[in-house]
Amino acid sequence: MDKCANLFDFFTKISKESARQLSPVTLAFVGDAVYSLYVREREVLRSDDRLNELQKRTTAAVSAKGQSELLLRLEGKFTPEEEEIFHRGRNAKKSTKAKNASVVDYNRSTGFEAVLGFLYLSGQYDRISQLLEE
Repeated sequence: MDKCANLFDFFTKISKESARQLSPVTLAFVGDAVYSLYVREREVLRSDDRLNELQKRTTAAVSAKGQSELLLRLEGKFTPEEEEIFHRGRNAKKSTKAKNASVVDYNRSTGFEAVLGFLYLSGQYDRISQLLEE
């Protein structure tokens, strides 16, 4: 068997139903990476600052507190399906605890990341851009 046969396409899409069946913590795991990459790319394309400055801004934006602040701007903009996934993520039992964030911010950020993970895995890239450009 060809070794490459086990590789997947970087932008592999799954059905919305398949994505909905994943645990909200798993969706948040993917969503965390999606948001981190989005913020890093945005920061690099906006300025030619030193890496230290880019890292500071990125860290602030992707932190639980930064994500919770973004959610204030997104309030009322989720579809009913996204809202349901957000609530599942926010309320999910997590194996880790908030380190540098309040429990409320940490839970809200997990819900937000679950939404991003759902949208990414189901191939709704335009919707991710729509939400993050708010």
